[in-house]
Amino acid sequence: MDIDARMLEVEREIISRRPEHSVDLALDRMAELVGLLGDPQRACPVIHITGTNGKTSTARMTDALLRGRGLRTGRFTSPHLVSIRERIVVDGAPVSAERFVEAYEEIKPYVDLVDERHPAAMSFFEVLTGMAFAIFADTPVDVVVLEVGEGGRLDCTNVADGVVAVITPISIDHTRLLGDTVEEIAAEKAGIIKPGATAILAQQPVAAAEVLLRHSVEAGATVAREGVEFGVLSDEQALGGQRLGLRGLRGTYEDVFLPLFGSYQAGNAACALAAVEAFAGVSGEDANGQAGLDPDLVREAFAKVTSPGRLEIIRRSPTIIIDAAHNPAGMAATVAGLQESFNFDHLTGVFAASGDKDVAGILAELEPALDEIVVTRNSSERSMAPGETAELAAEIFGEDRVTEAARLDDAIEAAVALADQADEAAGESGPGSGGVLITGSVITAGDARRLLGPSGGQLPAEPPASQPSRHSFTAAELS
Repeated sequence: MDIDARMLEVEREIISRRPEHSVDLALDRMAELVGLLGDPQRACPVIHITGTNGKTSTARMTDALLRGRGLRTGRFTSPHLVSIRERIVVDGAPVSAERFVEAYEEIKPYVDLVDERHPAAMSFFEVLTGMAFAIFADTPVDVVVLEVGEGGRLDCTNVADGVVAVITPISIDHTRLLGDTVEEIAAEKAGIIKPGATAILAQQPVAAAEVLLRHSVEAGATVAREGVEFGVLSDEQALGGQRLGLRGLRGTYEDVFLPLFGSYQAGNAACALAAVEAFAGVSGEDANGQAGLDPDLVREAFAKVTSPGRLEIIRRSPTIIIDAAHNPAGMAATVAGLQESFNFDHLTGVFAASGDKDVAGILAELEPALDEIVVTRNSSERSMAPGETAELAAEIFGEDRVTEAARLDDAIEAAVALADQADEAAGESGPGSGGVLITGSVITAGDARRLLGPSGGQLPAEPPASQPSRHSFTAAELS
């Protein structure tokens, strides 16, 4: 059997397990699996990342900075846009189909053993997490950038002990699992802050910040807060992104170009920078008399960052943007980013969301940015039916601004036609006058990427980091 066929078989086997949205938060199954595998999660230091929004972008930026310092990195993020292999990344590249299949076949006997011993079999996400730990230990990598799946305290990634814990902005989401209040959700996410670790806290609602700080003190962790110990000094729009001034824990970095849209990405960049400074334990002084990372290294690393599916332009004429916002806070950040970075005369939305989300709240945040919206469904069985979405949208947008389409490709075609009609009516033909935003879910963004992106939307390997001589610290010294 060729590798592509075997890869498809393996993916189907994994996906047939209890899905990500059917989460049974507990550590017993995962703890048993990694014990049987020889505790691969302890093979190298971990930077652990949780929060409600911004986790994956922050993970990608952290990874880029670490690779820029000459470290071999492993990165585990979720969900994926197009290929399941995107979740397990070594040195900026998704693992090959061969390595993915090999890792699955290596751990499957142990997964089967755990399944036999527990009333609930291991989930889709637990199996992938075990595969990631095994791959990173076998490679081996110097440091793992590890994104939480749900919450933190009982998330299966929490069998690892992060030497740095990053908490991106917290808001209301996944209430069935994490609680109905910001305080309850923060308490779950605080669980990744381990004794002696450094906690990097993004700007948070006051109630969440109080919970995180209290947990950090109880754990004996060092705390660094965005806006206090580190943060964004300046943020100016630039062609293709934004130009930042950042204050880290040990240095100030000016003229940093970040090729991503939205000021929330500047906050993510500040958190990633602080996390890498804390991890590196940098000592000494640079040419300006400031202790910190090499400013040129920081600029080069950030200039190469990509964050697919986050205000990502995938087509021109009209401009088509995909964005993975899937909760009200995330959509508010997306709308702010659109207003900051784009100047559309007319913007049409294509929207599909999961039925278990606060769809009305997401639509309410999106409404001010759009002239009209085409509602549809995505490829997930959890997707809200177009008719149901249309009813919610009509209450918020008004019926005359809502169009319903049964399929995403039809919805995109309708939205492009509406954008073109608006341009013609206004006598506009140049790029940038009208646009289309496809949003509502990571799955929606991924489906759109498959339809519109080159090579079926598959993500390319990230730009390689320059290879400076390795720094004096070693992974062993930091573990």
